[in-house]
Amino acid sequence: MRFCAVICAILSLGAFSAAKDKQKPSTPAPQSVTVPAVIDHNRVVIDADIPLPDGSTQRVHAWVDNGNPDLYMSRHLATVLGLSVSCGDKACSATPPREILVGSMAIPLTEIKEAHIPLKPVSAASVVAAGLDAEINLPSTVLRHYDVLVDFPGRKFTLGVPGTIHFLGVGAKVQINAENGLIQVPSQIERKKYNLALDLGSCISFLSEELFDTMAAAHPDWPHMTGAVGSANMWGMDEEPKWKVIRLDRVQYGPLFLTDVAVVALPKTTMDFFEKRAGVPTVGLLGSNVLLNYRVGLDYAHATLYFDIGRLFNFPDFDVIGLVLRPEDDGRFTILGVADFDGRPSVPSGLEGIQPGDHLAAVDNIPVRGSTMGQVWSMLGGTPGQERKLTIERGGKELVVAAKVQHFLGEAPDSDAKKNKSKKR
Repeated sequence: MRFCAVICAILSLGAFSAAKDKQKPSTPAPQSVTVPAVIDHNRVVIDADIPLPDGSTQRVHAWVDNGNPDLYMSRHLATVLGLSVSCGDKACSATPPREILVGSMAIPLTEIKEAHIPLKPVSAASVVAAGLDAEINLPSTVLRHYDVLVDFPGRKFTLGVPGTIHFLGVGAKVQINAENGLIQVPSQIERKKYNLALDLGSCISFLSEELFDTMAAAHPDWPHMTGAVGSANMWGMDEEPKWKVIRLDRVQYGPLFLTDVAVVALPKTTMDFFEKRAGVPTVGLLGSNVLLNYRVGLDYAHATLYFDIGRLFNFPDFDVIGLVLRPEDDGRFTILGVADFDGRPSVPSGLEGIQPGDHLAAVDNIPVRGSTMGQVWSMLGGTPGQERKLTIERGGKELVVAAKVQHFLGEAPDSDAKKNKSKKR
């Protein structure tokens, strides 16, 4: 009897302990998280985790892309997640995973009906786009439900439920498309009012070709060029060697007064697409290239942006070797063209120099294959006049071409245009 009493006491104690454990409050979900960010070719890339069917998680690189409402992921990630993928002639799609984890914060993806998956060979199936080290993006349709802070100088990314981030700096009301989270900022160029989008996922800024041409005709002294070099070399599309680039003298962007803003002319067909998606009239977008000195806060709930200056140094993103590149699916970099400088090719061209279709194999003996666009342009940048040794592949053979870093989109220190601009100010 005594033995049975002891057993009953032990079982009762165990039941009491189990009941007590059930009453213990679970660890509350975090209301905000801050994670390190890599700024690669002006694009913000963070680490994130995605739950797998077996209960584990897959660590991935995620691209913060507030200027795009669509979700993209790599074919490799879709395969790892066991998603059912359907493909057409040019692209694939799948039902998205249920959530993505940023730090320890779960971000639901359930309202997104389709994940776009680039149709790529197996060798390139592990990234969303060639030259970008990311397997998934965080689009505006996801970000719009949160407070967002991109700290470019500190290389940090913060995400929180509305009201959890204490934004610093100057705030300004903006227009936000309620359906997709795209942002338009009231702006002024030459004292005329326009809307310009905010696209922190873009490495360069764009202006409608119509307004671009008007500004270029009215101000021939503003630095301009043809050819997408440096941060303007966005993805390596076929038309990038012919892209027109100019530095706008001054742009009022919400509360900011920005100077020497580098923009690319955007054709009308593309501009019409962006305007339709924005839902309001717009003349272009400002990308990360003009905001690298700021901590940019996105208060979606109150349709307000915050800009907090973090540093004053402007990185010379157009002091580079004048190549226009395309990252390929096999990790190589094809040379699409050479930009002119002072009316002449900025890099030796022809049989003994660079030809369109050549592949850039190395810069100063450092191989570039498998690198990101940001890494390659870091190699090609420097102080004007510095020489770089370019190893070029052509027809299975290699040749070495010496090229100098040029000061694109800049005026000579003693130029008459610069003196006149200084007098006006």
